[in-house]
Amino acid sequence: MSVIGLSLLGFSTVIFLIAAMVAKTWGIEPTLGKLVVTLILYSLGNLIMLRLVRDFGMSVSFSLSAVIQLIAVNAVAIIFFGEKLSGIQGIGVGLAVVAVALITLGPALAGK
Repeated sequence: MSVIGLSLLGFSTVIFLIAAMVAKTWGIEPTLGKLVVTLILYSLGNLIMLRLVRDFGMSVSFSLSAVIQLIAVNAVAIIFFGEKLSGIQGIGVGLAVVAVALITLGPALAGK
């Protein structure tokens, strides 16, 4: 993945994180404004993802985005919103990271 691709992936992750944070605040205190901002942010993030899919393929783009967002959203939920994961949930997150890593790296590890 090129520097531009990594930059777009990082930018989309930041947008999705902000969208998730606004969605969480909407969940705590629903307002139409928060809902509209959430929808706009998720739409913008997905438009960036469309560019990544075109440039790098669907499997690589969405797999990398999924694992980065999984880690980042959990970190934000724990650090900023005081949420907690049980031991089983933490293991599930860890296994999800491993699963996405295997999907992403699978072809290279298999020599294809």
